[in-house]
Order: sequence, then structure tokens, then C-alpha cells
Amino acid sequence: MTGYWPKLGAVRSLILAAIALVALAWPAHAAKRVAFVVGNDAYRNIWPLKKAGGDARTIGETLRGLGFQVLVAQDLTRSAMSEQLLVFDSMIAPGDTALFFFAGHGFEIKGENYLLPIDVPAALEGQEELVRDHAFAAQRITDRLEARGAKTAILVLDACRNNPFERPGKRSVGGTGGLAPMQTSEGVFVLFSAGAKQTALDRLNDDDTNPNSVFTRNFARELTTPGQTLVQIAKRTQQQVKSMASTIKHEQTPAYYDQIVGDVVLNGNAGDARSTSETPQLALLPPGAGNAVVRRDTTPTAPSGPVNAPLANFMRHNGGWSVSLSFADPVSVISWRLNENSPFRETGFLDVLDPRTRKRMPNPAFQLDADTPESNIEIKAIGPNGEALGPYPVRFEPAAALERGQRSILEMTAGNWLSFREFNGLLVYYTHLVSYRCAIRSVKIGIDSAVPDKALALPNCDLKDPSAIPHNAAVHMKLPPTAKSVSVELTYRDGTTSEVKTFRR
Repeated sequence: MTGYWPKLGAVRSLILAAIALVALAWPAHAAKRVAFVVGNDAYRNIWPLKKAGGDARTIGETLRGLGFQVLVAQDLTRSAMSEQLLVFDSMIAPGDTALFFFAGHGFEIKGENYLLPIDVPAALEGQEELVRDHAFAAQRITDRLEARGAKTAILVLDACRNNPFERPGKRSVGGTGGLAPMQTSEGVFVLFSAGAKQTALDRLNDDDTNPNSVFTRNFARELTTPGQTLVQIAKRTQQQVKSMASTIKHEQTPAYYDQIVGDVVLNGNAGDARSTSETPQLALLPPGAGNAVVRRDTTPTAPSGPVNAPLANFMRHNGGWSVSLSFADPVSVISWRLNENSPFRETGFLDVLDPRTRKRMPNPAFQLDADTPESNIEIKAIGPNGEALGPYPVRFEPAAALERGQRSILEMTAGNWLSFREFNGLLVYYTHLVSYRCAIRSVKIGIDSAVPDKALALPNCDLKDPSAIPHNAAVHMKLPPTAKSVSVELTYRDGTTSEVKTFRR
């Protein structure tokens, strides 16, 4: 026995050395896929549901088959949901793909979407804050995924059902059903089971025995189709759900909001995907984020060398235009020019260090004059190792950029569209709509009615000074002294309409 421990010590040293070599050879973090799937049926104070739990189980099983680490939970109270979200947070590491699926009641308040736990109280008219305090903001969920460093964040909500607070004979918190559009940041993909002002079907009729909602049964099937990108999954789910709902004369078209650069495939390779178009793919900014278009095909005119094409966001202000660039990978220098006959101009540097390169961060923004005409902007950059990137073409269309930027502001500030004031009678002000009128084709309002039926005149858009309100423009109207509410619906320049918003005194 006297010689045993030295030999064991030598073996132990060899094992530790081998482990150290493996650790050096293995990457610090291998990106993985994680998912948190929630299904809430057993609501205590509002209308219960029947299929959300089944939806969660189906999606959980489907995602496990695709290699996800899945956390599935059903019938969560607010405290239980908070605890499970902390568990999910701990599952996410930088570079991961993180997916959050929620089946249950969702509710929109002043343009923001909230997911309801099973112990949310029954709220009456004027008690919107009670709902907010007991619910989870959908935007906050995506913020958490991004804060954990998820490279790809996917939010899927089968929650666009009828107003869960409606009760016969009682004036409940107002709502038209459906969720509001979401503004997403880069790396985020959002899919709703229904579009704006639409409600989602649990079943087609009383004879429909499928354990899943109309959306989830189609979404789960498309997830398992090899080679499909997220966009293809969303588009095919849209098609299937719309067709199925139309058989009972119900309008339901799932909506998606895509801010992911490139393609994400959850089952197989992108090359196996079923083609939805023979035209070259374009990387397009989402509504409200500008109008840059960057080609991603390899035509003779496409930039050569490493590809790190930027996204561009155009915002109008009193002095002109601000152009903000976003690159997927770090760069050390950024330059731009308006046309091929002009010299490139560097954007300069910020007084901060980029933690990825340990160098001064290049300024990602530059300015354009207010009268800059429609033109092509070329962007060049230098990578952290000195490699030349670009030039990348970005199309600047002032009218379209202004329209998208103002529409984005209107959608994010829907609670400010109208306001009431007592001054020699009852007045309703619509100054906010006049300020952002360049995104609006027409406005309809309804006095003490949920159906807007009266046209509201706005001054014409002035592209030279779009935010200025003409001195002779009307910004308010007088209401009958007994009026209690005003509803409003916007028709945007592209012909689409907003949700009907109701404002109460």
C-alpha cells in the first residue's frame, strides 16, 4: 500500500492534464437553443380557456424534437411566472437562440401588449393600471432575452383572443380584441396568432376536436418542415390559418415582425427550404425603421470581400436628417458618400471603447441636410483587422422615410392621439395627429361611439418642415357637454388602418 498513493497521484495528474487540454481545445461557449413555453387555461377571475395547455405541450414537444432545451409551464400565477422567467434567464447564454411561446389571454393597453397570468384580477372601466400591475409586458420579455445576450430572440404569442374582461351588465376595461403591432430591435422575431384588431380561434366549431388552437396546430406543423426559415414558417402559417378561418367566415391572419439579419432555420439547412420566390432576397428594414435596402445576392454589382452590410435608420428632425447605421460585426472606421462622384467622409469616433475590439468606437451616425434629394448613399467600413468592407448601397427616399418614421412614432404613442380639456365648454385636442400628419391619409372619429364615422380634416404635409403646425390649422374641436368618449381610427399613407382607439374623459 505504500506505493499506491504516489501512483494514484500520477494518474490523477495525467487526468487533470488531459482535462485541461480538452478545455483549451473546446470553445468557451457553444451556442445552444433554449425555449420557455407557457400555456394558461385556468384563469380565476376572467374567462377561462380550454386549449392553451394543450398548445404549450404540443409546442414543447415539437421544440424538443428540434434540439431545444425546453422549459414548459402551465397555469402560472404572476409570482410563479416571475420565478419561471428567472429560471429561463439562467438558461440563456450570449450567442444562444432563445424562444418564448405564450398561449393564453393577452391584452393591449394604449399600444402596449400584456400577457395575463391566471390570477389577474377582473378589471372594470378605468382600471387599466390594475391590469398592468398584474400582467407582463410583452416588450419586457424580448428585452430580457436581449439583455442575456441571445443572438436570436423569438417571441410567439397565441394570445389574440376576445376581451377577457367583458361581463354582461358591467362596464369593463375597454378593448377590441387582438394585440398591437410591436417595434422590435435587431435580432428579434415576433409572431402573433392574429393580425391587428383580429381575434384568434381556439376551434373552428363545436365538432372540432383538435387539442390545439387553429394557429398552434398549423404553426407546430410548419416548425417541423425541414429547411424552412422563420419567415417562411410565418408566411405558410399565415396562409394555412387564414384559409382555415375563412371556412367559417372569420378573419384571422397571423402577423409577424422581423428584425433578424439573414436567415434562421430551426430544422435542417436553409438550402432545403421550399422556395417562396425566385427573385433575389433583400434585407429590408421593418416598417418605421427607415427605407434602406441592401442586396444579399452575389450579382456582379454586389460588394466584394467580407460581408457586413449595415442596416440604416433615417429620422427627420428640425435641422435635417439623422442617419444611424448598425453593423452585425464590429468595425473600426465608417465612411459614407452621397454619390459616386463625391469623396467618402469618415463619421469620426465616439469617446467610448468598443468592448469587442478594445478600440475607440466609430460614430455610427451622420447627418443629411433637410433638402437632400432622393439618392443613393454608399457606406464603407474597415473591420477590426484592417479588412476593407463595402461599399454597400443604401437607398435614401425622403418621403418614404418620413412616412415610416412618423408612423412608427404614432404607433408607439397611441395613448397621446387625443386629449380632453374643459375651456368654455368641452374640447378634444388632436395636436399629436397634426404633428405627425405626414404618415396619415385620413382620420375618422366617433363621438360616444366605438365606430368612427366622421372625417377629421388635417392640414397637408409639408415635406420642407413636416413637424411644423400651420398657424391657421385647427388642432381641436368642440364636443357636446354630455360626451363621454371619442373613438379614432387612422388610415395610413399606404392604405392600412390602425386599431380603433377609444379615449374617455
